[in-house]
Amino acid sequence: MSGFVASAYVRVLISVLDREGLRTQDLGITLPDAADPLSRIPVQLWGDWLARVADHLQRPTVGLDIGQCIAPHHFGVLGYVTLHCATLGEALQRLQQYERLVYAVSPVQVSFERDAVTLRWGQEAGRPGALVDETALAALITYARNLTDSALNPLAVDFVNPAPADPSPYPRFFGCPVRFAQAHTVVRFSLTQISLPLRQPDPHLRALLDDEATRLLQQLPATSAVANEVQTVCAKLLPDTSPRLDTVARSLHRSPRTLQRQLQQDGLQFQTVVDDTRRQLANGYLQDPHLTLTDIAGLLGYAEQSAFTRAYRRWTGSPPNRARRRHPGIDIS
Repeated sequence: MSGFVASAYVRVLISVLDREGLRTQDLGITLPDAADPLSRIPVQLWGDWLARVADHLQRPTVGLDIGQCIAPHHFGVLGYVTLHCATLGEALQRLQQYERLVYAVSPVQVSFERDAVTLRWGQEAGRPGALVDETALAALITYARNLTDSALNPLAVDFVNPAPADPSPYPRFFGCPVRFAQAHTVVRFSLTQISLPLRQPDPHLRALLDDEATRLLQQLPATSAVANEVQTVCAKLLPDTSPRLDTVARSLHRSPRTLQRQLQQDGLQFQTVVDDTRRQLANGYLQDPHLTLTDIAGLLGYAEQSAFTRAYRRWTGSPPNRARRRHPGIDIS
């Protein structure tokens, strides 16, 4: 099992525990900084925490309880991006685009049918367990209801996990047929539902928030085995050349199309992994007082320092010399 969930889920977990008169330390849970938009929790650890809460409360449906407490502000920039979309369909498109900011396990696949839209998650990264899946889908439906200010019920919900001893709470919560032990985790909406208007559409503010969400997404590290392979090859190719898809694929004994497909299955693009490799290397080089910015640009495969500066600003929102100022005694030339 691989993958992460955003520490934003921590805020929701805390609110549920507070309601029950519990503290995280009562359950042996040590929380990360939920205010950090890039702070993440390994999905296996998240599943363990949910199991502790369910055992302590003797409540197997605790995933539904946590999911129904979700609100846009819990997900920071992504929450506000979706809040200012025009329709539910537009918001779901943003959730797919920026999913890794909140949930980086198996990526969502969206398909359009004659009268419905299906969101489907496979098992490429493994099966995180019933509580993790139930929390995620309960959060998604609560989120959709909040955005549309309606009692929205999907057409159908499927889980890959076996049916619980008492499945009756699930159709009550989701308001639709719920199946277990299926091949994929699925939520299906009607075309009418995804056309529902949202409460606070603002295209100008949404565009600004899109830029910030994209910047945060670019700062996330790669999370899959194939991405790690690509990063290893990229690090070896730099500084001699700028990594290309065909060159990296050949080093990994794959065709470019196969490598691209494998990355897409993990919700990644080749250039995103290359940029992430360069960013991680750059952050290390910037702490070396013996390297000038020109030296670092060359080590990262850039012909000119200005190209590195533009790239670093795109990745982090600030120029590389600002990162150097955080380390006294380092030459910022």
